[in-house]
Amino acid sequence: MPPHKPYAFVTYRSEESARKAHIHLNGQKLQSGENSVMLYLSYINSVSQEEEASVPLPDGLVLLEDFVSPEEEALLLAAIDWSSADNDVTAQKALKHRRVKHYGFEFRYDNNNVDKDKPLPAGLPVACLAVLQRCVSERHIDMMPDQLTVNQYESGQGIPPHVDTHSAFEDTIMSLSLGSKTVMDFRHPDGRCVPVVLPGRSLLVMKGESRYLWTHGITPRKFDMVPARDPQSPAQTATDPGTQSQLTLSKRGTRTSFTFRKIRHKPCRCAFPSACDSQGAPPAPSPPSPPALPSCHSDAARLEEEYVHRVYEAIAPHFSSTRHSPWPRVCHFLSSLPPGGVLADVGCGNGKYLAVNPEVTAVGCDRSAALVQICAERGFHAFVSDALNVPLRTASCDACISIAVIHHFSTEERRLEAVKELVRLLKPGGRALIYVWAFEQEYNKQKSKYLKDFKKEHHGKSSPTVNAPEESQEPHGKSPCHASTHSEESNEPTQDVHAAAGKLSVHTNRTAFNTQDLLVPWHLKAGKKQDGGESRDESENGAAPVFHRFYHVFQQGELEQLCGLVAGAKVQSSYHDQGNWCVVLEKH
Repeated sequence: MPPHKPYAFVTYRSEESARKAHIHLNGQKLQSGENSVMLYLSYINSVSQEEEASVPLPDGLVLLEDFVSPEEEALLLAAIDWSSADNDVTAQKALKHRRVKHYGFEFRYDNNNVDKDKPLPAGLPVACLAVLQRCVSERHIDMMPDQLTVNQYESGQGIPPHVDTHSAFEDTIMSLSLGSKTVMDFRHPDGRCVPVVLPGRSLLVMKGESRYLWTHGITPRKFDMVPARDPQSPAQTATDPGTQSQLTLSKRGTRTSFTFRKIRHKPCRCAFPSACDSQGAPPAPSPPSPPALPSCHSDAARLEEEYVHRVYEAIAPHFSSTRHSPWPRVCHFLSSLPPGGVLADVGCGNGKYLAVNPEVTAVGCDRSAALVQICAERGFHAFVSDALNVPLRTASCDACISIAVIHHFSTEERRLEAVKELVRLLKPGGRALIYVWAFEQEYNKQKSKYLKDFKKEHHGKSSPTVNAPEESQEPHGKSPCHASTHSEESNEPTQDVHAAAGKLSVHTNRTAFNTQDLLVPWHLKAGKKQDGGESRDESENGAAPVFHRFYHVFQQGELEQLCGLVAGAKVQSSYHDQGNWCVVLEKH
């Protein structure tokens, strides 16, 4: 699996096997639940090989593979009785993303600390003692732990990035992974990220900087992208999936982690006061849980309100400043309209298409009052309206355009209603031009500018930015979304794979899409905030907030199929334009 590519290479043991695979698999539709994908196979001459890029583990972090035997693993797992309802003994909790048991002392998630004067009746399980004695004898720890937290993660579950509270626990923290393999992401405050593959039966030892300064967390998803072969020195380096050419998907199963810690009874005097609550640093807030995919109409409306509409006002000036050049093929459509015609731009943004053809009467509408105000200041006719219910008469328009709007609706039903509303506005014979962001950012062996600008932003002389000019992102994207001051949300190193149980994941900007429903970050530029709304939610260090916009990126043929469901209209033409799928629809 090459990084950021929507394909993989397969090698067969014989030519006959390869021919059989090509005959029986090429062009076949694969069905997985409600999702389907077409499989295409083609022969290649060679596969380019890239050298592995190894990144050092955080200082103080050690990974010991095969630390316990399969027999010890079975004994440890059997020692945890999840059916027990005696919460006073083990403080068992059913958290939103995992099951938890505490031994020795309960870790309180309401204040991220422990009640040091209230030990639990049950100490650490006897099955753990032999393993812990080995940890002491091998000098991984200096003293026996007295607190154990057992987390059980089902496939697709995870834990937000965090640093274990300094004042609660001593220096060394050990995490024993049992069951399924997973990937834990370590992130430094300066933005460096190190994904570490944790095999089953491995022991992760965190000391010093890795324990006190780096956050660690597990992104909730059902598959991890991991090296296809193990690094030569797993205890000293980690292979960066962003540059590793030999990758594969690792399907997660049930993973149980045993985290051993020693209760601290004196204030922490570590060398990292900026992150230490004992030395005056404020506790880091937990990042918000990603929203779930909507299961009904009201859920969809709430999701779009929070992640498409609500925060739009806060960044409208900044957003408008990046949307200034009309797209050539949209301009060609507008220029082809007959003089005297009526044009409706549904989702007009700052109105950049309203003046393209002065021979037509153009009116725009947008969900954002702030962007409609910008239209008014530019002398355009525009009003505030939802794209599902435009207050214009039926059959009153000769043409409609919907540029980068429909991909913000979170269900197929609502996307279909948006297309139906465009058709309702059209006169018989009228045409609508629809643009949506494409899942396929590489098409006909050509990368979109959105992908091409990846190296510019990450290797250029200027500092990286994630809010691209319109030509390299989407042609006229609408409504950024919910603000978050947790910058780690916007710089998520992992690929956009569904966070489990229907959760949305945060897309890594300038990379290929791996899922269709996702959140795309937008960093608000300094000096571009409005006075109201949630744009005031800046982090305490003055960093600009990060907004997350909901997108449903369309796969090839999906937009045509959606338009085909609308009675009284037909697809006149369709094409791919700089990372967008586009359709011209004509009303009968």
